[in-house]
Amino acid sequence: MSALLAPEDAGGRRPRWTPGRIAMLVAAAVLAVLWLVPLAWALATSLKPEGETTRTPLEWIASTVTFEAYRKVLGSNDLWVWLFNSAFVSVVTTLLTVALSAMAAYGFARAPFRGQKWVYGLVLAGIMVPPQVLITPMFSEMVSLHLVDTYWGIILPQAIAPAMVFVLVKFFQGLPPELEEAAFVDGAGRWRVFWRIVVPLSRPVLAAVAIFTFIGTWNNFLWPFLVTTDPGQMTLPVGLITVQSTYGVRYAQVMASAVLAGLPLLVIFVLFQRQIVRGVAHTGLAGQ
Repeated sequence: MSALLAPEDAGGRRPRWTPGRIAMLVAAAVLAVLWLVPLAWALATSLKPEGETTRTPLEWIASTVTFEAYRKVLGSNDLWVWLFNSAFVSVVTTLLTVALSAMAAYGFARAPFRGQKWVYGLVLAGIMVPPQVLITPMFSEMVSLHLVDTYWGIILPQAIAPAMVFVLVKFFQGLPPELEEAAFVDGAGRWRVFWRIVVPLSRPVLAAVAIFTFIGTWNNFLWPFLVTTDPGQMTLPVGLITVQSTYGVRYAQVMASAVLAGLPLLVIFVLFQRQIVRGVAHTGLAGQ
């Protein structure tokens, strides 16, 4: 246990327990508890009979642990429709975001053109504009294009990610230019160099961008809520809110739905946490 708490450094020596190190560990432990308590409460509530979810004083453990809320939630056809919609929208948005961001970032990093600095400056300005400011013009655009209550109406506005372009530009600028120059000498064009050399070298950061985009799209509530009114087109966060407002709040079922909705993201993070860490490290942003 002591070896786990105080791993040896590169020289074989154990790091000293300085006040700063102890303070950081305590702060990390406090933040971990603050993050875990709501999750534990949601899980505990989902296992209670519906009548005990609002009983006072509040209790963590129900008098009778039951999976009735999960049975009712999983028996609802709407839930499976919303799960499919969330999965489809998240996957397509992720693919579009990675492709568009990678191509734009490579153009900014490796293919100079007239007005490049101005265009790149506009992209960076997009990072500073709160998404809520753009909701009204985007919604008007979706209405004019007849994309309200369609998958593309949900997907297209989310596929443009200036922050991901910035991250990929930082990474592409750090790639050795000699590899591309050698390919140009052999007769390869810019497009071939991008797909055959740059993309394979960028897999860690592209994987991180894909994972972050997928998680953000899956959790996004505001835009899908505004652009969909048909229950058959709603994503999971929007569908759950609609059920609450229509039938009243059923806390056990709401928490069961939230737990089920969070499971895919938990599985993705557990399976790809190494890619996330490697991707962040490869961007060069971790130490900035």
